[in-house]
Amino acid sequence: MLPADHASGHFLGRAQTPDGPAVLSIRGGRLFDLTGEAASVSGAVQRRVFVGGCDIGPVEGGLPEGWSLLSPIDLQCIKASGVTFALSAIERVIEERARGDAASAATIRSQLEDKVGSGIRSVAPASAEAAQLKKALIEEGMWSQYLEVAIGPDAEIFSKSPILSSVGHGAQIGIRSDSSWNNPEPEVVLVCDSDGEIVGVSLGNDVNLRDFEGRSALLLSKAKDNNGSCAIGPFIRLFDDTFGLDDIRRAVVELEIEGPEGYLLKGKNEMAQISRDPLELVGQCLSEHHYPDGFVLFCGTLFAPTQDRDEPGAGFTHKIGDRVTIRSDRIGTLTNTVATSRDAPAWTMGIGEFVRNLAQRELVGKI
Repeated sequence: MLPADHASGHFLGRAQTPDGPAVLSIRGGRLFDLTGEAASVSGAVQRRVFVGGCDIGPVEGGLPEGWSLLSPIDLQCIKASGVTFALSAIERVIEERARGDAASAATIRSQLEDKVGSGIRSVAPASAEAAQLKKALIEEGMWSQYLEVAIGPDAEIFSKSPILSSVGHGAQIGIRSDSSWNNPEPEVVLVCDSDGEIVGVSLGNDVNLRDFEGRSALLLSKAKDNNGSCAIGPFIRLFDDTFGLDDIRRAVVELEIEGPEGYLLKGKNEMAQISRDPLELVGQCLSEHHYPDGFVLFCGTLFAPTQDRDEPGAGFTHKIGDRVTIRSDRIGTLTNTVATSRDAPAWTMGIGEFVRNLAQRELVGKI
């Protein structure tokens, strides 16, 4: 799951041990338990506790027996930005106009691409050209709330999932059992401290219900925030002399979906095509908020699966048992299996249980 150059990089992560959650560090190709110095990843990021700890051994040896990988974040707020790529903007307008009906999406897609696609790809958000495009699209009856956040001054920023609810590499991801049109969203996830400084990056799956959000944008929380619907991992790659923000701007995030019936879908998310720079997205997320334990920010995706799965014109939707793999050369690989949110393992360790566990281990002062 680690990138090929992991021996030259620094990473943070988390694991479930028989005693409770542990904070992990990878450096020089070796795995360390940092919990005695920083009992939360949030605290490690805030205090820059990235070295030290108990040497577990080379990464090739894996985790100790009885340990399992968790999402690499804990007390950070989980935020997301949407409609940050031209294609995703068009697809959101399709959802809106199709009212969440996948069968009518293909016809609408061709109409919108002809009228909106070239224009939205050629303008910078909040520019004079964007304002002119908006005016023209309003006159043609083509305007949408999604185009507003795509090319207007304000990015879409929303709360994706509660603190401590994200799942990690190897876990099941959840879609609502009553959803008939849904998809993965492979994304870069920025990890920020309380001041909004980006300290590292991970991969994420912003699992999305297209039918719910398509019926009404007011159903965004039901479309986005469900049990198992937020996957992050495998580790946080920390910024250092070998890896930084420019590497994120050039990153390519690949997606592969392997269905239980033999279906295969591949796609990619190219960060070079994003319409708002990651620093701008972080600034808009920080805004007038306060995140004392830091925050992570999904950057949005270029990829929207339209490849038919069961019948012509029906497009793509998940099936139970889908294996979803998201990878980027210098960040790693995040793999999850699809279940319903009803049947996926329940989220049980909230903030209260997390603090009680650390108290029993006399680690609360190390948060």
